Amino acid sequence: MASEATLLPLWRADGSASYSCNEYSVLAAVNGPVEIQKRDELSEEAAVDVVVRPLAGVGGVRERHLESIIHRTLRHVIVVSAHPRKLIQVTLQITGIPDNDSMSAKPPQASSNLSVLPVLLQASILALLSAAIPLAMMFTSTIIAVDSGGNFSQDPSPKEIATAESLHVLAFSSLGQILVAESEGSFGMELWEDVVEQASKKCRGLPATRDKGDAMEVDSDNNNVVLESIVRKVVRSKVIASQRWKGDLR
Repeated sequence: MASEATLLPLWRADGSASYSCNEYSVLAAVNGPVEIQKRDELSEEAAVDVVVRPLAGVGGVRERHLESIIHRTLRHVIVVSAHPRKLIQVTLQITGIPDNDSMSAKPPQASSNLSVLPVLLQASILALLSAAIPLAMMFTSTIIAVDSGGNFSQDPSPKEIATAESLHVLAFSSLGQILVAESEGSFGMELWEDVVEQASKKCRGLPATRDKGDAMEVDSDNNNVVLESIVRKVVRSKVIASQRWKGDLR
């Protein structure tokens, strides 16, 4: 399934974005920097609050686990020192899931927390960009499933996730750093290194082991679309659209 991204679908939030991929859809809203209660404020930096809301019902352990991963990642990319004693709120509402995704008892990979994580991460960084929150870098994230035969599947379907031997979610910063590396299942170190290289190609268009200048050509097939270029294209289109009024005045 092709990735789809939209900036500022919500008008009352300081920043917002929607992102869809792999049959998952997430709507993200960012508010801040806003005032924070005295007991929660940090004297030299902004506090970051992340809330993940499921499609239906009340969030539980699954959502708390996802929030902790996203919170740790966002604190690494947001310039929190720019807004001391303030709060940056990030709310992530899951608006679409595959038909067979539920909280019922299933094998580990079928009910994996990781399947929705890349979509949550992408929605959050797009919302932060739309809110003009100071960022030290941006990032992109992808998921890779590996079956029992050692075959890789980028942007796997729910069926491929359910039958995978291992699942891997990685996020790479625009500076080439690995910000997120979450894995489930059975795998060895050699396979994990191959996963990192494949994920880097998907996110940044070049292997993690190469220098930044060693760019490579990318096919137009969706599995080979570079996620970093998608983010830049969406942001660029929104900036161009927001500047049209200047041309109307000339």
